[in-house]
Amino acid sequence: MTTAPMPQDPRGPRADRPGYDPPGYDERRYGSPGYDQRGYYRTGYDRPGYDQGGPSRPPTGRLHVAAGQLWGGGVATAIVAALVALVGVVVARWLAAIPLLAPMRDGAYGDVHTTSLVLLVAAAALIATALLHLLLLSTPRPTLFFGWIIALATVLAVVVPFTTAAPLAQKAATAVVFLVIGVAIGTLLTGVGARSVRLPATAPPHGAPAPGYDDSEYRPR
Repeated sequence: MTTAPMPQDPRGPRADRPGYDPPGYDERRYGSPGYDQRGYYRTGYDRPGYDQGGPSRPPTGRLHVAAGQLWGGGVATAIVAALVALVGVVVARWLAAIPLLAPMRDGAYGDVHTTSLVLLVAAAALIATALLHLLLLSTPRPTLFFGWIIALATVLAVVVPFTTAAPLAQKAATAVVFLVIGVAIGTLLTGVGARSVRLPATAPPHGAPAPGYDDSEYRPR
């Protein structure tokens, strides 16, 4: 003779009965990683890195400027600008036969004035790098302001030779060399500045774990 099974309590087991262990409780895992002090699995709302705040907030704080990358690009720009000045002088003197910076008897390179021009152009590129660094740290839209400053300085350098008493051919050659130098410095440093800026990190969205968080150790085994 068999007895009918006892009816189940529709309200489920009661925690106040003697010897009752809640579902999922394992006293051997008490205090182990992934379990709280009651022996329960940690849920996604309890794990480290979970953001219980509101929606993600916009980035705050100043932009981070990679100074090493910026100045590395500035040194490279100074080398390029110096080579542009040297090539411009050599082309004007050798191919166009224009006595730029020195009489033609001094050869294709010229004299000490050519060396001075190359060094001054390299120094100008480094000064422009320092200016760009300052603008990146202190102004909004720094590359826009930097572009305007370099453009106006280039225009001034192009116009100045025409105020001298030198022959027209020398004035035009000098203006062309300065124009190419200004364009090279402006374009190269603008690209370097854009690559050297890092935006501040944003807060994770609501309910998302922190970036790089690994929840594998909190998953049920």
